[in-house]
Amino acid sequence: MADHTADPALISAADLARGIQSKTISPVEAVEAMLARVDRLEPKLQAFTDVFAADARLAAEGADRAIRSGHAVGPLHGVPVVLKDLIDVAGRITMGGSAAHRARRATRTATIARRLIAQGMIVLGKTHTVEFAYGGWGTNQHLGTPWNPWDTEVPRTPGGSSSGTGVAVAARMAPWGIGTDTGGSVRLPASFCGLTGLKVTVGRVSTHGIVPLSATLDTPGPIARTVEDAALLYEAISGPDPLDATTRGILPAEPWSTLERGVRGLRLARMPEAERAGVDADMLAAYDAALDVLAREGAEIVEIALPFRFSDLVAMSAVTNAEAYFVNGALAEDPAAPLGDAVRGRILAGAAVSAQDYLGTLARRAAMKVQFAAAMEGIDALLTPTTECAAVPLAEVDEARLPSRFTRFGNMLDLCGLALPNGFTAGGLPLSLQITCRGYDEATALRIGRAYQRATDWHLRAPDL
Repeated sequence: MADHTADPALISAADLARGIQSKTISPVEAVEAMLARVDRLEPKLQAFTDVFAADARLAAEGADRAIRSGHAVGPLHGVPVVLKDLIDVAGRITMGGSAAHRARRATRTATIARRLIAQGMIVLGKTHTVEFAYGGWGTNQHLGTPWNPWDTEVPRTPGGSSSGTGVAVAARMAPWGIGTDTGGSVRLPASFCGLTGLKVTVGRVSTHGIVPLSATLDTPGPIARTVEDAALLYEAISGPDPLDATTRGILPAEPWSTLERGVRGLRLARMPEAERAGVDADMLAAYDAALDVLAREGAEIVEIALPFRFSDLVAMSAVTNAEAYFVNGALAEDPAAPLGDAVRGRILAGAAVSAQDYLGTLARRAAMKVQFAAAMEGIDALLTPTTECAAVPLAEVDEARLPSRFTRFGNMLDLCGLALPNGFTAGGLPLSLQITCRGYDEATALRIGRAYQRATDWHLRAPDL
């Protein structure tokens, strides 16, 4: 349970919600605690594109009065949240990470934001993203790269594309936030920033009002400090939306029925031995140790033969390239447009994708989904590292090589996945475990992650700021 004498910015979102509902913490105290950290840390960390300080304070006052008068709209009323700068809020700027859209003022509010606000949550502001969400390191050439708070001396990769949300949550400037994931963009910031990130299955969460990258693969999802927090936020944002055809017929998620069941009786697959090549030794050591923890908790760790190498999925980029070019090709073709060099190159690669390439990749993707399902028969989850290494110095980033080796297959095969901290390097940088489950089986991924976090305390550590 929460220590309600502690700084509200330092406790989990779930404990903050419980404190607000029990009236031992007020929404005003919570928002002021977050904004105080923003004032102190944001000049260095640069996680936000816009801080809604005045509006957040007004919303907190309203929430406080409603709750004290017995008019709470739900268990998350008064809890702050941040939104990635792809998510429209009417009247606010949505740049999508691009200097070319500095003046793009939204005329609608995204379904995901409307759902959060309807449950009484308080939007603290918008957070940085890689330009058009098209990159995994978290870099942004024109608008700036958020500073990973786990190293205050050397600027390191925060992970992308949901870089600002990752940094804001890790630095305790927000209890949780929304990212998007097209090839790993929720899980990569979770890995590099020591957080818990849930990649949902397409159709679980509406993308209406979210700047698209790849309509086939885009998925919004929670970035949080704990599995319990991720499950709460996931439940808050999921469900059918008549404005997003991919969600129709997809029932709301209900993770709570299995969250506390533990892993006894589950069969969890370790990645094939050949996939260990190229992964840093400390990441492998943390991975092996995490498997040992889950085995001690009662899971059966089994071997698996996959019908592909993870690198095969990274190479299947025709879908993302073509769809990104469809959305932003005209802008990328304009040499005067202020686009980052790496992102411009990725978008322009879509111009070379023929209809045959695009449809052929979709056909291969469909066949691989069937093959993967067969390989996973009788297995509840596939466990891998989330990334090959911990956060690297920005000076060492190779933009031609993305850190999505272990994440992209989840998007290409319509799976769901959970990234969570499972150790630290000798230098104090977070390491991460990825739990990948069948599509629409988020409840199992959360169940496994919850069991792991009940047995370990890596997720409780915070950067020294």
